[in-house]
Amino acid sequence: MKRPENLPVRDYLFVGLQLVLFITYWIPVDFMEIELPGWIRMLALVPGIFGIVLAVVTLYQLKHTLSVFPTPVNKGKLITGGAFSFSRHPIYTSIILLAFSFGIFSESEFRLIITILLFIVLYFKSNYEERLLLLKYPEYSAYKKSTRKFL
Repeated sequence: MKRPENLPVRDYLFVGLQLVLFITYWIPVDFMEIELPGWIRMLALVPGIFGIVLAVVTLYQLKHTLSVFPTPVNKGKLITGGAFSFSRHPIYTSIILLAFSFGIFSESEFRLIITILLFIVLYFKSNYEERLLLLKYPEYSAYKKSTRKFL
């Protein structure tokens, strides 16, 4: 699917912030020591596994209309079934679940802080994206009322 050539600056800003946070997440920083029991670390993998499954299902549903940018693709259509029946933003939900899960598993308070910052960026990105979706798809308003933003 070809992207519009004149994407708004906000699109690049949100994607740029996301990218910086993704890269920062993997920097090995330990400014406080936390030690968790092994069973808590293993239990923390459950939301991560769910996040992986949710991401795979969503990627399959989106197929050729997937875009990192919040502006809807030109020839896209509104998807409300499958993963989108549980969450209006299942990819963002997957990202947060995976980041949180691995942050706990790796006992990294730094990664948990980055996860919170990532959630904030994705929250505002999703608000912006929803304004654009409402303009493109009039039926998005009813969908928005009946489906949660994230899980």
